[in-house]
Amino acid sequence: MSKTVSLHTLGCKLNYSETSMIAKQFEERGFSVKDFGKDTDLFVLNSCSVTHNADRETKQIIRRIHRENPSAFIVVTGCSAQLNPGEIADIEGVDLVLGENEKFNVFDYLDTFEKKDLSCRADVFITSIDEMKNFGDAFSSDIDSRTRAFMKIQDGCDYNCTFCTIPLARGKSRSQSPEKIIEIAKKIIDAGYKEIVLTGVNTGDYRFQIADYRLINLLYELDKLNISRYRISSIEPNLLTDEVIQFVKSSEKFCNHFHIPLQSGDNNILGLMKRRYKKELFSDLVFKLKKEINDVGIGVDVLVGFPSETEESFEATYNFLEKLPVSYLHVFTYSERKNTIAFDLPGSINPKIRRERSKKLRELSIIKKTKFYSENINTKQKVLFENLKENGYIEGYTTNYIKVKSTKHQAKENEIKEIMLTKADGAKPIEGKAI
Repeated sequence: MSKTVSLHTLGCKLNYSETSMIAKQFEERGFSVKDFGKDTDLFVLNSCSVTHNADRETKQIIRRIHRENPSAFIVVTGCSAQLNPGEIADIEGVDLVLGENEKFNVFDYLDTFEKKDLSCRADVFITSIDEMKNFGDAFSSDIDSRTRAFMKIQDGCDYNCTFCTIPLARGKSRSQSPEKIIEIAKKIIDAGYKEIVLTGVNTGDYRFQIADYRLINLLYELDKLNISRYRISSIEPNLLTDEVIQFVKSSEKFCNHFHIPLQSGDNNILGLMKRRYKKELFSDLVFKLKKEINDVGIGVDVLVGFPSETEESFEATYNFLEKLPVSYLHVFTYSERKNTIAFDLPGSINPKIRRERSKKLRELSIIKKTKFYSENINTKQKVLFENLKENGYIEGYTTNYIKVKSTKHQAKENEIKEIMLTKADGAKPIEGKAI
C-alpha cells in the first residue's frame, strides 16, 4: 500500500514555492499527496516566523494535526523551525524538525516513518545561518492551477532591518545561477503556465558570482523565452533602478506592476528600523514610476506600531501615503521578535493603539484601490483568467494588478483575453467584457 503525505504552508510566496519542491520529493518516491486536513501517514508543515501570530499558528496547527490524526508522522520545517527548534521539538506529536537548509533533502533525515513514542523528543537537524549554502530549485503554482507560477531566484538577506527575523532564519543573500533559472523557467513554460512571478527574500538583490551580473541582466535573458508574462515580486526601493524601470517599460512581457516596501513615512522611524533609504527617495521613486509608466500598479508594504512610533510619526506616515499615487497597501502590525534589535528598543506601543493604526491604514488602502480601479474604467486590458467562481464569474488579473471578473462564457481558465473594463464597485473586482 502506498504511503500518503499532506503538506501545509504558512507565510510568503517563497515558502509556497519551497513546499512545492518538498512535495515533489515525496511524489518521486511513490507517495500520494493528500489535501491538508485529510488523514495521512505523514504531515509536513513549512512554517513562518515573521510575526508572533505566525509562530502561534505553527503550534496550533501541529496540535490540531496530532489531535485529529495521532498516528501521522509530523515533520516541521521552515523559519519557525530554524529559529525555535527546541520549542517546536517539545510540542507533543512532532517527530522531526528540519531547518531551512535541511528541508530541501527531507529523505536524508527520514530512516523510518514510524511514529515516535510521545515520551521521546523529536529529532532536530539545523544548520547555522553562517553555514547555509543550500538553495533549492523551487517553484509553485498559484491556487494549484496552470496559470501563474512563483519561481525562486534569490534567498536570504544581508539587510538586517531591526524588526526582521528573516536574516536569522534564512541566512545571507544568495542567488540561483542564471543558467538554472532559465532551465526551471523553460520547465514552467512547458507545463503550460502563462505567467511567472520572480520571488525571493530580497529579489532586487539578485546577483550571481560576478558583481556585474545583477537582476537587470537576468531580466533580459528571461525576456527571450516564449511566455506571455513575468511579474517581479516585492523589490526594495533602493534596488528598483532606472535600468529596471526602463526595461519593464519597454518589455512586452514584464508586467507594469511593482510592489515596494516602505514600512514608515517618518524618517526617524526608518532610521530606527535601519532601512536603507529615506521617505524622499521613496516618494521620488513612486512619482518617477507614474511618469514613466502611466498605468503602473504600485503596491506598498507598511509596518505600524514600531517602537517609538508616536502619534505624530503615524500621522506623518498616513499623510505621506495619502498623497502618493499608489494602488494599494499591505499593512502589517509590528510584533516583538526575540533576537532582533527592535525587541530591546524603548517606546513600546500599546497593542490596542497598534490595531487602531493598522485599521486606519487598511481603510486608506481601500480608498487607494477604489481610486486606482475607477481610473482604469473604460480602458482595454489584457487579463489572465485564473479561476471560476460559484456565482458564474471567472476572475483574473491585468498586468497592472487589477482584479477583473467576467462571465464564464467570455473566458476560460489560463486564457489571456483583451477585456474592456466596464464597471467598478469600490475595491471589488472590476467587471469586464471581452473585446
